[in-house]
Amino acid sequence: MIEEKRLVTEMSEKKEAVVSSTEQVNTYRAQRLENMEKLAALGYKPFGRAWPRSGRLTDIRARFEEGKKVAVAGRLLTIRDIGKAVFADIYDGSDRFQIFVKRDRLSETAFQAFKLLDLGDHIGVEGELFVTRRGEQSIIVENWEMLSKALLNLPEKWHGLQDTEERYRKRYLDLIANPESRDRFNKRIAIMREIRAYLDARGYQEVETPMMQPQAGGAAARPFTTHYNALDATMFMRIAPELYLKRLLVGGFDKVYEIGRNFRNEGLDRTHNPEFTVLELYEAYGDRLSMKAVIEGLIPAVAQKVLGTLKMVMPTADGESEEIDLTPPYREVAYKDLVREKMGKDWFNLDDNEARKRAEAAGVEVDDEMNHLLITPEIYDKLIEKTLRQPTFVIRLPKQFVPLAKTCEDDPELVDVFEFVVGGKELCPGYTENNDSLEQRIRFTEQVGENQERLDEDFLTALEHGMPPAGGLGIGLDRLVMLLTGTDVIRDVILFPQLKQRS
Repeated sequence: MIEEKRLVTEMSEKKEAVVSSTEQVNTYRAQRLENMEKLAALGYKPFGRAWPRSGRLTDIRARFEEGKKVAVAGRLLTIRDIGKAVFADIYDGSDRFQIFVKRDRLSETAFQAFKLLDLGDHIGVEGELFVTRRGEQSIIVENWEMLSKALLNLPEKWHGLQDTEERYRKRYLDLIANPESRDRFNKRIAIMREIRAYLDARGYQEVETPMMQPQAGGAAARPFTTHYNALDATMFMRIAPELYLKRLLVGGFDKVYEIGRNFRNEGLDRTHNPEFTVLELYEAYGDRLSMKAVIEGLIPAVAQKVLGTLKMVMPTADGESEEIDLTPPYREVAYKDLVREKMGKDWFNLDDNEARKRAEAAGVEVDDEMNHLLITPEIYDKLIEKTLRQPTFVIRLPKQFVPLAKTCEDDPELVDVFEFVVGGKELCPGYTENNDSLEQRIRFTEQVGENQERLDEDFLTALEHGMPPAGGLGIGLDRLVMLLTGTDVIRDVILFPQLKQRS
Protein backbone atom coordinates (compact mmCIF):
# COMPACT_ATOMS: atom_id res chain seq x y z
CA MET A 1 0.00 0.00 0.00
CA ILE A 2 2.88 2.34 0.84
CA GLU A 3 4.49 1.51 -2.53
CA GLU A 4 1.23 2.29 -4.36
CA LYS A 5 0.92 5.67 -2.58
CA ARG A 6 4.52 6.49 -3.46
CA LEU A 7 3.81 5.70 -7.11
CA VAL A 8 0.70 7.88 -7.07
CA THR A 9 2.67 10.75 -5.55
CA GLU A 10 5.46 10.38 -8.12
CA MET A 11 2.97 10.30 -10.98
CA SER A 12 1.18 13.38 -9.68
CA GLU A 13 4.49 15.26 -9.46
CA LYS A 14 5.45 14.21 -12.99
CA LYS A 15 2.03 15.20 -14.30
CA GLU A 16 2.30 18.65 -12.70
CA ALA A 17 5.77 19.13 -14.17
CA VAL A 18 4.63 18.17 -17.64
CA VAL A 19 1.50 20.31 -17.52
CA SER A 20 3.43 23.33 -16.24
CA SER A 21 6.09 22.99 -18.98
CA THR A 22 3.70 23.31 -21.91
CA GLU A 23 0.40 24.98 -22.66
CA GLN A 24 -0.40 22.56 -25.47
CA VAL A 25 -1.60 19.60 -23.44
CA ASN A 26 -4.70 18.49 -25.34
CA THR A 27 -7.63 16.51 -24.08
CA TYR A 28 -6.29 13.16 -25.30
CA ARG A 29 -2.93 13.68 -23.66
CA ALA A 30 -4.59 14.78 -20.43
CA GLN A 31 -6.70 11.62 -20.50
CA ARG A 32 -3.60 9.49 -20.96
CA LEU A 33 -1.91 11.21 -18.05
CA GLU A 34 -4.98 10.50 -15.97
CA ASN A 35 -4.91 6.83 -16.99
CA MET A 36 -1.23 6.75 -16.08
CA GLU A 37 -2.08 7.97 -12.58
CA LYS A 38 -4.80 5.35 -12.22
CA LEU A 39 -2.41 2.62 -13.36
CA ALA A 40 0.11 3.83 -10.79
CA ALA A 41 -2.55 3.66 -8.11
CA LEU A 42 -3.03 0.00 -9.02
CA GLY A 43 0.70 -0.65 -8.78
CA TYR A 44 1.64 -0.47 -12.48
CA LYS A 45 4.70 1.70 -13.09
CA PRO A 46 4.29 3.52 -16.42
CA PHE A 47 7.87 3.01 -17.62
CA GLY A 48 9.10 -0.47 -16.91
CA ARG A 49 12.34 -2.35 -17.43
CA ALA A 50 13.51 -5.22 -19.61
CA TRP A 51 11.02 -7.99 -20.37
CA PRO A 52 12.60 -11.37 -21.26
CA ARG A 53 10.87 -12.72 -24.37
CA SER A 54 10.46 -16.25 -25.67
CA GLY A 55 11.14 -14.74 -29.08
CA ARG A 56 9.90 -12.09 -31.47
CA LEU A 57 6.27 -12.37 -32.50
CA THR A 58 7.25 -13.61 -35.94
CA ASP A 59 9.19 -16.45 -34.24
CA ILE A 60 6.24 -17.25 -31.98
CA ARG A 61 4.00 -17.55 -35.04
CA ALA A 62 6.52 -19.65 -36.96
CA ARG A 63 6.88 -22.11 -34.04
CA PHE A 64 3.25 -21.94 -32.91
CA GLU A 65 2.19 -24.82 -30.70
CA GLU A 66 -1.21 -24.76 -29.01
CA GLY A 67 -0.92 -24.88 -25.21
CA LYS A 68 2.68 -23.65 -25.21
CA LYS A 69 3.64 -21.02 -22.62
CA VAL A 70 5.25 -17.88 -24.04
CA ALA A 71 6.44 -14.44 -22.97
CA VAL A 72 6.13 -11.62 -25.53
CA ALA A 73 6.14 -7.84 -25.66
CA GLY A 74 4.86 -5.19 -28.01
CA ARG A 75 2.91 -2.02 -28.70
CA LEU A 76 -0.89 -2.07 -28.45
CA LEU A 77 -2.42 -1.45 -31.87
CA THR A 78 -6.07 -2.27 -31.16
CA ILE A 79 -8.18 -2.82 -28.06
CA ARG A 80 -11.67 -4.38 -28.24
CA ASP A 81 -13.39 -4.39 -24.83
CA ILE A 82 -16.35 -6.80 -24.64
CA GLY A 83 -17.01 -6.54 -20.91
CA LYS A 84 -15.64 -9.64 -19.19
CA ALA A 85 -12.91 -10.02 -21.79
CA VAL A 86 -10.69 -7.85 -23.94
CA PHE A 87 -9.18 -8.68 -27.33
CA ALA A 88 -6.13 -6.67 -28.34
CA ASP A 89 -3.40 -6.71 -30.97
CA ILE A 90 0.24 -6.08 -30.16
CA TYR A 91 3.13 -5.38 -32.53
CA ASP A 92 6.85 -5.76 -31.76
CA GLY A 93 8.39 -4.69 -35.07
CA SER A 94 8.36 -8.19 -36.53
CA ASP A 95 4.70 -9.21 -36.51
CA ARG A 96 1.26 -8.42 -35.19
CA PHE A 97 -0.37 -10.89 -32.76
CA GLN A 98 -3.73 -11.13 -31.02
CA ILE A 99 -3.90 -11.40 -27.24
CA PHE A 100 -6.97 -12.36 -25.21
CA VAL A 101 -7.46 -10.94 -21.71
CA LYS A 102 -10.11 -12.82 -19.75
CA ARG A 103 -11.41 -11.72 -16.39
CA ASP A 104 -11.23 -15.19 -14.79
CA ARG A 105 -7.58 -15.70 -15.83
CA LEU A 106 -6.26 -12.58 -14.06
CA SER A 107 -6.61 -10.90 -10.70
CA GLU A 108 -9.32 -8.25 -10.56
CA THR A 109 -6.64 -5.57 -10.22
CA ALA A 110 -4.73 -6.81 -13.28
CA PHE A 111 -7.93 -7.00 -15.34
CA GLN A 112 -9.13 -3.52 -14.39
CA ALA A 113 -5.66 -2.09 -14.95
CA PHE A 114 -5.57 -3.57 -18.46
CA LYS A 115 -8.74 -1.64 -19.27
CA LEU A 116 -6.86 1.59 -18.52
CA LEU A 117 -4.34 1.00 -21.29
CA ASP A 118 -4.28 3.21 -24.39
CA LEU A 119 -3.34 2.52 -27.98
CA GLY A 120 0.40 2.85 -28.41
CA ASP A 121 1.30 1.61 -24.91
CA HIS A 122 4.02 -1.04 -24.72
CA ILE A 123 3.26 -4.05 -22.55
CA GLY A 124 4.85 -7.37 -21.66
CA VAL A 125 2.65 -10.46 -21.71
CA GLU A 126 2.95 -14.01 -20.38
CA GLY A 127 0.39 -16.55 -21.44
CA GLU A 128 -0.61 -19.65 -23.35
CA LEU A 129 -0.95 -20.09 -27.08
CA PHE A 130 -4.36 -21.08 -28.42
CA VAL A 131 -6.47 -20.84 -31.57
CA THR A 132 -9.76 -18.94 -31.56
CA ARG A 133 -13.01 -20.30 -33.02
CA ARG A 134 -12.25 -18.23 -36.11
CA GLY A 135 -8.90 -19.94 -36.48
CA GLU A 136 -6.71 -17.03 -35.36
CA GLN A 137 -3.51 -17.79 -33.48
CA SER A 138 -3.66 -15.95 -30.15
CA ILE A 139 -2.27 -15.73 -26.63
CA ILE A 140 -4.51 -15.98 -23.59
CA VAL A 141 -2.95 -13.65 -21.04
CA GLU A 142 -2.00 -14.98 -17.61
CA ASN A 143 0.19 -12.05 -16.56
CA TRP A 144 1.07 -8.67 -18.00
CA GLU A 145 3.24 -5.69 -17.13
CA MET A 146 3.39 -2.06 -18.20
CA LEU A 147 6.60 -1.35 -20.13
CA SER A 148 6.09 2.14 -21.57
CA LYS A 149 3.21 4.58 -21.47
CA ALA A 150 2.44 6.47 -24.72
CA LEU A 151 1.38 10.00 -23.78
CA LEU A 152 0.54 11.07 -27.32
CA ASN A 153 -1.95 9.56 -29.73
CA LEU A 154 -0.90 7.50 -32.69
CA PRO A 155 -2.21 8.53 -36.14
CA GLU A 156 -5.99 8.59 -36.15
CA LYS A 157 -7.69 5.19 -36.42
CA TRP A 158 -4.65 3.62 -38.08
CA HIS A 159 -5.56 5.13 -41.44
CA GLY A 160 -1.96 6.15 -41.66
CA LEU A 161 -0.02 9.36 -41.49
CA GLN A 162 -1.28 11.04 -44.64
CA ASP A 163 0.58 14.38 -44.65
CA THR A 164 3.70 13.79 -46.75
CA GLU A 165 5.95 16.24 -44.92
CA GLU A 166 4.86 14.92 -41.53
CA ARG A 167 5.72 11.40 -42.70
CA TYR A 168 9.29 12.54 -43.32
CA ARG A 169 9.59 14.67 -40.19
CA LYS A 170 8.01 12.05 -37.93
CA ARG A 171 9.24 8.87 -39.59
CA TYR A 172 8.63 6.97 -36.36
CA LEU A 173 4.88 7.55 -36.76
CA ASP A 174 5.05 6.76 -40.47
CA LEU A 175 6.64 3.39 -39.64
CA ILE A 176 3.96 2.64 -37.06
CA ALA A 177 0.98 3.74 -39.11
CA ASN A 178 1.89 2.88 -42.70
CA PRO A 179 2.70 -0.80 -43.31
CA GLU A 180 3.84 -0.05 -46.87
CA SER A 181 6.48 2.35 -45.56
CA ARG A 182 7.73 -0.15 -43.00
CA ASP A 183 7.84 -2.83 -45.70
CA ARG A 184 9.86 -0.56 -47.99
CA PHE A 185 12.52 -0.05 -45.33
CA ASN A 186 12.58 -3.74 -44.48
CA LYS A 187 13.31 -4.34 -48.16
CA ARG A 188 16.05 -1.72 -48.09
CA ILE A 189 17.71 -3.52 -45.20
CA ALA A 190 17.43 -6.84 -47.09
CA ILE A 191 18.85 -5.26 -50.26
CA MET A 192 21.92 -4.01 -48.36
CA ARG A 193 22.40 -7.43 -46.78
CA GLU A 194 22.19 -9.24 -50.11
CA ILE A 195 24.59 -6.81 -51.83
CA ARG A 196 27.20 -7.57 -49.20
CA ALA A 197 26.55 -11.32 -49.42
CA TYR A 198 26.91 -11.28 -53.21
CA LEU A 199 30.19 -9.35 -53.17
CA ASP A 200 31.67 -11.21 -50.21
CA ALA A 201 30.99 -14.53 -51.93
CA ARG A 202 33.02 -13.33 -54.95
CA GLY A 203 36.11 -12.34 -53.03
CA TYR A 204 35.49 -8.62 -52.58
CA GLN A 205 36.53 -7.19 -49.23
CA GLU A 206 34.53 -4.48 -47.49
CA VAL A 207 36.65 -1.56 -46.29
CA GLU A 208 36.16 1.84 -44.70
CA THR A 209 37.76 5.08 -45.82
CA PRO A 210 37.64 8.60 -44.33
CA MET A 211 34.38 10.51 -44.46
CA MET A 212 36.16 13.70 -43.41
CA GLN A 213 38.95 14.57 -45.83
CA PRO A 214 41.52 17.34 -46.39
CA GLN A 215 40.65 17.36 -50.13
CA ALA A 216 37.17 16.95 -51.60
CA GLY A 217 38.01 14.64 -54.50
CA GLY A 218 36.73 11.78 -56.60
CA ALA A 219 33.86 13.73 -58.16
CA ALA A 220 32.88 17.24 -59.23
CA ALA A 221 30.51 18.59 -56.59
CA ARG A 222 30.26 21.33 -53.97
CA PRO A 223 31.40 19.89 -50.62
CA PHE A 224 30.28 20.51 -47.06
CA THR A 225 33.11 22.30 -45.26
CA THR A 226 34.05 22.10 -41.60
CA HIS A 227 36.97 23.03 -39.36
CA TYR A 228 39.03 20.49 -37.47
CA ASN A 229 40.00 22.34 -34.26
CA ALA A 230 42.66 19.87 -33.08
CA LEU A 231 44.61 20.27 -36.32
CA ASP A 232 43.50 23.84 -37.02
CA ALA A 233 42.63 22.72 -40.54
CA THR A 234 39.77 23.07 -42.99
CA MET A 235 38.22 19.67 -43.77
CA PHE A 236 35.56 18.44 -46.16
CA MET A 237 32.84 15.83 -45.85
CA ARG A 238 33.59 13.42 -48.64
CA ILE A 239 31.85 13.72 -51.97
CA ALA A 240 33.17 10.28 -53.00
CA PRO A 241 35.50 7.61 -51.54
CA GLU A 242 37.15 6.87 -54.91
CA LEU A 243 40.63 8.28 -54.35
CA TYR A 244 41.09 6.44 -51.05
CA LEU A 245 39.84 3.15 -52.48
CA LYS A 246 42.35 3.51 -55.33
CA ARG A 247 45.10 4.02 -52.76
CA LEU A 248 44.15 0.54 -51.50
CA LEU A 249 44.67 -0.85 -55.02
CA VAL A 250 48.15 0.65 -54.91
CA GLY A 251 48.62 -0.98 -51.50
CA GLY A 252 47.82 -4.46 -52.80
CA PHE A 253 44.12 -4.98 -52.16
CA ASP A 254 42.78 -6.36 -55.44
CA LYS A 255 38.99 -6.45 -54.91
CA VAL A 256 37.51 -3.88 -52.52
CA TYR A 257 34.17 -2.20 -51.91
CA GLU A 258 32.70 0.33 -49.53
CA ILE A 259 29.09 1.03 -48.63
CA GLY A 260 28.77 4.41 -46.98
CA ARG A 261 27.56 8.00 -47.04
CA ASN A 262 28.60 10.74 -49.42
CA PHE A 263 27.77 14.41 -48.87
CA ARG A 264 27.18 17.04 -51.54
CA ASN A 265 26.22 20.60 -50.69
CA GLU A 266 23.72 20.90 -53.51
CA GLY A 267 19.99 20.87 -54.19
CA LEU A 268 17.10 18.75 -52.95
CA ASP A 269 14.66 17.19 -55.40
CA ARG A 270 12.83 13.94 -56.13
CA THR A 271 16.05 12.05 -56.88
CA HIS A 272 18.68 13.98 -54.86
CA ASN A 273 19.41 14.21 -51.15
CA PRO A 274 22.58 15.97 -49.92
CA GLU A 275 23.44 12.96 -47.74
CA PHE A 276 23.17 9.73 -49.71
CA THR A 277 24.40 6.14 -49.69
CA VAL A 278 26.66 4.62 -52.33
CA LEU A 279 28.43 1.38 -53.12
CA GLU A 280 31.86 1.96 -54.64
CA LEU A 281 33.76 -1.06 -55.89
CA TYR A 282 37.19 -1.55 -57.48
CA GLU A 283 38.82 -4.59 -59.00
CA ALA A 284 42.51 -4.72 -59.89
CA TYR A 285 43.26 -6.03 -63.38
CA GLY A 286 39.68 -5.38 -64.43
CA ASP A 287 38.07 -2.81 -66.75
CA ARG A 288 34.70 -1.45 -67.88
CA LEU A 289 33.63 -4.88 -69.10
CA SER A 290 34.35 -6.55 -65.76
CA MET A 291 32.28 -3.82 -64.08
CA LYS A 292 29.49 -4.43 -66.59
CA ALA A 293 29.57 -8.09 -65.56
CA VAL A 294 29.25 -7.07 -61.90
CA ILE A 295 26.13 -5.01 -62.65
CA GLU A 296 24.52 -7.75 -64.75
CA GLY A 297 25.20 -10.23 -61.96
CA LEU A 298 24.58 -8.20 -58.80
CA ILE A 299 21.35 -6.38 -59.58
CA PRO A 300 19.29 -9.34 -60.83
CA ALA A 301 20.65 -11.55 -58.03
CA VAL A 302 19.60 -9.05 -55.35
CA ALA A 303 16.20 -8.46 -56.98
CA GLN A 304 15.50 -12.18 -57.21
CA LYS A 305 16.62 -12.85 -53.64
CA VAL A 306 14.71 -9.98 -52.01
CA LEU A 307 11.66 -9.65 -54.27
CA GLY A 308 11.44 -13.00 -56.03
CA THR A 309 11.12 -11.39 -59.47
CA LEU A 310 13.10 -9.45 -62.07
CA LYS A 311 10.05 -7.50 -63.24
CA MET A 312 9.80 -4.14 -61.47
CA VAL A 313 6.78 -1.82 -61.68
CA MET A 314 7.80 1.84 -61.66
CA PRO A 315 5.60 4.97 -61.57
CA THR A 316 5.96 7.32 -64.54
CA ALA A 317 5.86 11.12 -64.66
CA ASP A 318 2.28 11.11 -65.98
CA GLY A 319 0.98 9.08 -63.03
CA GLU A 320 0.90 5.79 -64.88
CA SER A 321 3.20 2.80 -64.31
CA GLU A 322 5.61 0.80 -66.43
CA GLU A 323 7.34 -2.54 -66.14
CA ILE A 324 11.13 -2.63 -65.95
CA ASP A 325 12.72 -5.97 -66.85
CA LEU A 326 16.02 -6.56 -65.04
CA THR A 327 16.80 -9.75 -66.93
CA PRO A 328 20.33 -9.46 -68.39
CA PRO A 329 22.03 -8.89 -70.76
CA TYR A 330 21.31 -5.16 -70.90
CA ARG A 331 21.41 -2.88 -73.92
CA GLU A 332 24.68 -1.08 -74.66
CA VAL A 333 24.78 2.08 -76.79
CA ALA A 334 27.33 4.82 -77.43
CA TYR A 335 26.68 8.32 -76.07
CA LYS A 336 27.28 9.94 -79.45
CA ASP A 337 24.91 7.53 -81.20
CA LEU A 338 22.10 8.50 -78.82
CA VAL A 339 22.75 12.19 -79.46
CA ARG A 340 22.79 11.67 -83.24
CA GLU A 341 19.49 9.76 -83.04
CA LYS A 342 17.91 12.76 -81.31
CA MET A 343 19.65 15.72 -82.95
CA GLY A 344 20.64 14.49 -86.40
CA LYS A 345 23.53 12.52 -87.89
CA ASP A 346 25.48 15.75 -88.52
CA TRP A 347 25.24 17.00 -84.93
CA PHE A 348 28.94 16.63 -84.12
CA ASN A 349 29.91 18.41 -87.33
CA LEU A 350 27.96 21.59 -86.45
CA ASP A 351 29.71 24.73 -85.27
CA ASP A 352 28.77 26.26 -81.91
CA ASN A 353 26.23 28.74 -83.33
CA GLU A 354 24.40 26.11 -85.34
CA ALA A 355 24.41 23.72 -82.38
CA ARG A 356 22.85 26.42 -80.16
CA LYS A 357 20.11 27.07 -82.73
CA ARG A 358 19.25 23.42 -83.09
CA ALA A 359 19.26 22.88 -79.33
CA GLU A 360 16.87 25.80 -78.78
CA ALA A 361 14.63 24.50 -81.55
CA ALA A 362 14.49 21.18 -79.67
CA GLY A 363 13.41 23.00 -76.49
CA VAL A 364 16.73 23.04 -74.62
CA GLU A 365 17.78 26.34 -73.06
CA VAL A 366 21.38 27.33 -73.84
CA ASP A 367 23.26 30.62 -73.62
CA ASP A 368 25.71 32.35 -75.93
CA GLU A 369 28.70 31.34 -73.80
CA MET A 370 28.08 27.61 -74.22
CA ASN A 371 30.18 25.77 -76.78
CA HIS A 372 29.44 22.48 -78.49
CA LEU A 373 31.03 20.48 -75.69
CA LEU A 374 28.71 22.04 -73.09
CA ILE A 375 25.57 22.01 -75.23
CA THR A 376 25.69 18.27 -75.93
CA PRO A 377 25.36 17.12 -72.28
CA GLU A 378 22.40 19.50 -71.92
CA ILE A 379 20.78 17.69 -74.84
CA TYR A 380 21.51 14.35 -73.24
CA ASP A 381 20.29 15.37 -69.76
CA LYS A 382 17.11 17.14 -70.89
CA LEU A 383 15.98 15.07 -73.86
CA ILE A 384 17.66 11.67 -73.93
CA GLU A 385 18.37 10.17 -70.51
CA LYS A 386 14.73 10.26 -69.39
CA THR A 387 13.74 8.16 -72.44
CA LEU A 388 16.06 5.29 -71.45
CA ARG A 389 13.52 3.25 -69.52
CA GLN A 390 14.86 -0.30 -69.75
CA PRO A 391 18.37 -1.06 -68.35
CA THR A 392 20.94 0.57 -70.65
CA PHE A 393 24.71 1.01 -70.60
CA VAL A 394 25.58 4.35 -72.23
CA ILE A 395 29.26 4.07 -73.20
CA ARG A 396 32.15 6.14 -74.65
CA LEU A 397 31.64 9.57 -73.04
CA PRO A 398 33.73 12.75 -73.62
CA LYS A 399 36.89 12.62 -71.51
CA GLN A 400 36.38 16.16 -70.17
CA PHE A 401 33.52 14.92 -67.99
CA VAL A 402 35.27 11.86 -66.56
CA PRO A 403 38.82 12.84 -65.55
CA LEU A 404 39.53 9.61 -63.62
CA ALA A 405 38.82 7.15 -66.46
CA LYS A 406 41.13 5.72 -69.13
CA THR A 407 40.71 6.98 -72.69
CA CYS A 408 39.41 4.72 -75.45
CA GLU A 409 42.20 3.19 -77.54
CA ASP A 410 40.56 4.17 -80.82
CA ASP A 411 39.60 7.74 -79.79
CA PRO A 412 41.59 9.65 -77.14
CA GLU A 413 38.77 12.24 -76.86
CA LEU A 414 36.49 9.59 -75.34
CA VAL A 415 36.82 7.54 -72.16
CA ASP A 416 36.11 3.84 -71.67
CA VAL A 417 33.18 4.17 -69.28
CA PHE A 418 29.50 3.45 -68.96
CA GLU A 419 26.59 5.20 -67.35
CA PHE A 420 24.03 2.59 -66.33
CA VAL A 421 20.56 4.09 -66.75
CA VAL A 422 17.24 2.53 -65.68
CA GLY A 423 13.82 4.15 -65.64
CA GLY A 424 15.24 7.36 -67.08
CA LYS A 425 17.72 7.87 -64.20
CA GLU A 426 21.44 7.19 -63.94
CA LEU A 427 21.97 4.44 -61.41
CA CYS A 428 25.67 3.76 -61.74
CA PRO A 429 28.81 4.86 -63.58
CA GLY A 430 31.49 2.27 -64.34
CA TYR A 431 35.04 2.92 -65.58
CA THR A 432 38.15 1.45 -66.96
CA GLU A 433 40.17 3.38 -64.39
CA ASN A 434 43.04 5.63 -65.37
CA ASN A 435 46.26 4.31 -63.84
CA ASP A 436 48.62 6.58 -65.80
CA SER A 437 50.01 8.87 -63.10
CA LEU A 438 51.42 11.38 -65.60
CA GLU A 439 48.17 11.63 -67.56
CA GLN A 440 46.21 11.89 -64.30
CA ARG A 441 48.29 14.88 -63.21
CA ILE A 442 47.55 16.64 -66.51
CA ARG A 443 43.81 16.02 -66.19
CA PHE A 444 43.67 17.12 -62.55
CA THR A 445 45.59 20.27 -63.43
CA GLU A 446 43.10 21.07 -66.19
CA GLN A 447 40.21 20.37 -63.83
CA VAL A 448 41.32 22.66 -60.99
CA GLY A 449 42.45 25.47 -63.30
CA GLU A 450 43.87 28.37 -61.33
CA ASN A 451 43.00 26.71 -57.99
CA GLN A 452 46.21 24.68 -57.86
CA GLU A 453 45.88 24.29 -54.08
CA ARG A 454 43.05 21.86 -54.82
CA LEU A 455 45.41 19.49 -56.61
CA ASP A 456 45.48 16.25 -54.61
CA GLU A 457 49.23 15.71 -54.45
CA ASP A 458 48.89 12.90 -51.93
CA PHE A 459 46.77 10.84 -54.33
CA LEU A 460 49.07 11.60 -57.27
CA THR A 461 52.03 10.47 -55.21
CA ALA A 462 50.25 7.20 -54.43
CA LEU A 463 49.51 6.74 -58.13
CA GLU A 464 53.17 7.20 -58.99
CA HIS A 465 53.97 4.14 -56.86
CA GLY A 466 52.03 2.15 -59.43
CA MET A 467 48.30 1.36 -59.50
CA PRO A 468 47.36 -1.78 -61.41
CA PRO A 469 44.89 -1.52 -64.30
CA ALA A 470 41.44 -1.66 -62.73
CA GLY A 471 37.72 -1.41 -63.17
CA GLY A 472 35.54 0.60 -60.83
CA LEU A 473 31.90 1.49 -60.33
CA GLY A 474 29.65 3.41 -57.97
CA ILE A 475 25.99 2.57 -57.42
CA GLY A 476 23.64 5.09 -55.85
CA LEU A 477 22.00 2.72 -53.39
CA ASP A 478 19.10 5.04 -52.60
CA ARG A 479 18.21 5.03 -56.29
CA LEU A 480 18.65 1.26 -56.48
CA VAL A 481 16.19 0.88 -53.60
CA MET A 482 13.81 3.24 -55.41
CA LEU A 483 13.99 0.99 -58.46
CA LEU A 484 13.50 -2.25 -56.55
CA THR A 485 10.60 -0.90 -54.47
CA GLY A 486 8.80 0.96 -57.25
CA THR A 487 9.35 4.37 -55.63
CA ASP A 488 9.84 7.65 -57.49
CA VAL A 489 10.81 9.94 -54.56
CA ILE A 490 14.18 9.50 -52.86
CA ARG A 491 12.86 10.71 -49.50
CA ASP A 492 10.61 7.65 -49.37
CA VAL A 493 13.64 5.33 -49.20
CA ILE A 494 15.73 7.36 -46.71
CA LEU A 495 14.66 6.93 -43.11
CA PHE A 496 15.45 10.50 -42.10
CA PRO A 497 15.81 12.67 -45.22
CA GLN A 498 17.07 16.24 -45.08
CA LEU A 499 14.29 18.84 -44.75
CA LYS A 500 14.17 22.56 -44.32
CA GLN A 501 13.99 23.29 -40.60
CA ARG A 502 10.80 24.78 -39.30
CA SER A 503 11.09 28.27 -37.88
